[in-house]
Amino acid sequence: MGKSALLVEMAGVAAAQGMRILRTAGVESETHLPFAGLHQLLLPLRGEIGRLPRPQRDALGAVFGLTDARAPDPFFIGLAALNLLSEAAGRSPVLLLVDDVHWLDRSSADVLAFVARRLDSEPIVLLAAMREGHRGPLHGAGLRELFLDRLDDAAATALLESYAPALRPAARARLLREAAGNPLALVELPVAADRQRGQGALSPGWLPLTTRLEQVFTARMSGLPSTTRTMLLVASLNDSAALSETLDASAMIIGVPVTADDLVPAVTVGLVEVDETGVRLRHPLMRSAIYQGASVSQRHAVHAALADVLAGQPDRRLWHRAVSTTRPDEGIASELCAVAQRAQHRGCQLPAVTALEHAARLSEDPVQRCERLVQAAEYATDLGRRDIVVGLLGDAEMLEPSTRQRARIVWIRENFEDGIRDDSVAAQALADLAESMAAQGDTDLALKLLSSASLRCFWAHADSRSRQRVVAVAEGLPIDDLDGRLLAILAFAAPIERGRVVIDRLRQLAAHPAGDAQAARLLGSSALMVGAFDLSEELCAASLPVLRAQGRLSRLARDLGAQAWSTVRLGDLSVAIPAAEEAERLAHEMSQPLMHAIAQASGAMVAALRGDQGRVESLSAAAEQVALPVGARPVLATVQLARGLAALGEGRYADAYDHLRRMHDPADPAFHLALRCFAVAELADAAVHSGQGHAIAGIMEELETMAVTTPSPALHADLRYARAVLADEASAEPFFEAALAADLRRWPFVRARVQLAYGEWLRRRRRTAESRAPLRTARETFDALGIIPWSERARQELRASGESSRSRGRQARDVLTAQEFQIAQMAADGLTNREIGEKLYLSHRTVSSHLYRIFPKLAITSRSALSTALHEPA
Repeated sequence: MGKSALLVEMAGVAAAQGMRILRTAGVESETHLPFAGLHQLLLPLRGEIGRLPRPQRDALGAVFGLTDARAPDPFFIGLAALNLLSEAAGRSPVLLLVDDVHWLDRSSADVLAFVARRLDSEPIVLLAAMREGHRGPLHGAGLRELFLDRLDDAAATALLESYAPALRPAARARLLREAAGNPLALVELPVAADRQRGQGALSPGWLPLTTRLEQVFTARMSGLPSTTRTMLLVASLNDSAALSETLDASAMIIGVPVTADDLVPAVTVGLVEVDETGVRLRHPLMRSAIYQGASVSQRHAVHAALADVLAGQPDRRLWHRAVSTTRPDEGIASELCAVAQRAQHRGCQLPAVTALEHAARLSEDPVQRCERLVQAAEYATDLGRRDIVVGLLGDAEMLEPSTRQRARIVWIRENFEDGIRDDSVAAQALADLAESMAAQGDTDLALKLLSSASLRCFWAHADSRSRQRVVAVAEGLPIDDLDGRLLAILAFAAPIERGRVVIDRLRQLAAHPAGDAQAARLLGSSALMVGAFDLSEELCAASLPVLRAQGRLSRLARDLGAQAWSTVRLGDLSVAIPAAEEAERLAHEMSQPLMHAIAQASGAMVAALRGDQGRVESLSAAAEQVALPVGARPVLATVQLARGLAALGEGRYADAYDHLRRMHDPADPAFHLALRCFAVAELADAAVHSGQGHAIAGIMEELETMAVTTPSPALHADLRYARAVLADEASAEPFFEAALAADLRRWPFVRARVQLAYGEWLRRRRRTAESRAPLRTARETFDALGIIPWSERARQELRASGESSRSRGRQARDVLTAQEFQIAQMAADGLTNREIGEKLYLSHRTVSSHLYRIFPKLAITSRSALSTALHEPA
């Protein structure tokens, strides 16, 4: 529909404005070449890579083959590309033109999507064009879309007349009808009609426009010299536009030397463009037409010739050799496996998948073929490409896979199962299979299968027998008791039954950290599951710097999600606010819908503690929309907790009771075995104030029994509170004293909540003077934490006791967005804009823009004042 022409026009506009123009385009034959599109885009900036910080410089060097180092995660490469572009834009504004995005290699497309999301504060414009009906990474980048509709009758007529003024009226009318407003057709069909005196392109009968245009291009080829046609076929099948390669391969096929002059006839009829270095087909449909017009043997001959020409480029040479043969060839298959290993080493999973898929096709041994298909599926799993995985596993299963291969297939499929359905049978089956693999000596695969089984227990409501089976197999494996993978399995499968074991071992590991970010991430999530929120926050925080440095944003999102959940329950909003926002943003960017939903639900809890009722409901509704159809219990439980907290903050105790009670009803989709243990205090509060204290007696008895099994700090703290508020008025004081005597130094919100309830109880007992001290301390704690509804409740109680309270001053977290607050914290800690950008995967220019908005909001003029402003009323 003229998208390429529009990009060319915009390039002219940009050039007139003095902008620097960087271009790239997707090419169907280059989709297997990792970072080919990115290399083309950034090639003019190659000399400026040396100005980047060392890690980013090394990342781009690895990607472009300048070093032998392993390429980091694509998102670290994305940060390097963003900063390289930002530096260039600092000298003159930049226009990025990207044509045929749908054919970009996946590695380049992912980096481009990363960059696209972060251009708000940069003097950079991105214009990308893709075919209608295709989806890709840019669809989730939040870009504005312009749909290029067909030309209206007047514009179509004007265009046709400008290109073919001598057309007869009948031919003009039919061309307008058949082109149906398609600019490409209006330009190309008249040429064919003129060449064939109004006959060829306008032959009777209807054909799809794409087919008709392909026929037009094929017809143009028919009159060309045979040498030119051969050269066009070479150019269409080559994965590079290099003119020298087209000339050399063509000469090899024809048997005599050829020159660029032999392409002149193709240039004359508008099929290709040729310059000193390259030959490019003018439209993708021309490539398709040339390909379709060649026989299979002709294509094989071209690929074989290209393979000979590319002797100095082993990977590209091998691709052409693989395509040029139709028979099994174990030698080529083995070389493709080596290519896959090199691609994976460079961090390019999709080319590795493609290489293994080709290797499987050329494998002589069915066992090897199956193994290569399964290996390819494992690589595709890391990419999250369900579409590819399904096809690969389907082919593998037709080859009678071995027992171990079947187990790997089961595990691969588990990565794409929602793991949510209340399916205890699946958890048991995974445990049985894990036991079988362990018996065969494959402990690593057994742990993977058990991890999948434990996640089913977490997301769903697996029965006790299934959870016990998972635990029994896990504890029977020959691994270290302190292995983080084992502790995660126990925590997710049996957070109550194995709570004591997990907490004891976690405390041992926290006392002697190993420095392994992946292990720390597992441990932080494990601590959350058993209610050790202080330990969870500590372990999550330990893994964040390493994950940020490595660019492992998918894992970073999960780690931040666990940190947000833990710290919001601790009342540490200075950590919870930015953690929840960043987890939500990254999970969306990483296409992790359930992680995104639980981050939204955690954000709703933050909003409830801040008294932002509108945000509570908007985030809760969005999370619920994702979680309800699949029954994602952790998300739904968190949503009910957020709504319960919001209702408590507004004094709507009956509503709060209704929300929180759902978490304890096994028949309700919001029921969750572990998370309900961390909302006991809120349930007791709501029940007492709504006259439902007696209605939760059974729940309290059940939870007291569970507390005998697990030393969960969150559960025990909540039970101490619940015992006090649920006790008879006359006998409550010892329970309040016991709750206040507990060591709650790391749990200030919990302690302030007890003090508030105790002050309320003292005032009701007409011990007004005594009530003021705990109420005053509670108010000050809530004020410091930024937990607004509870601080207002403490103020009301103090006023009722006869003591006035000053109004709570607005704090930095009240006037800044979550990301601004996070950037302000980092700047106050002394980090430079560039260092902040590296941590948050933003350009330093974006960080500077945020600080430009932050300073007036906090009524300051310098970075040195940030620390004070963050801790004083704004």
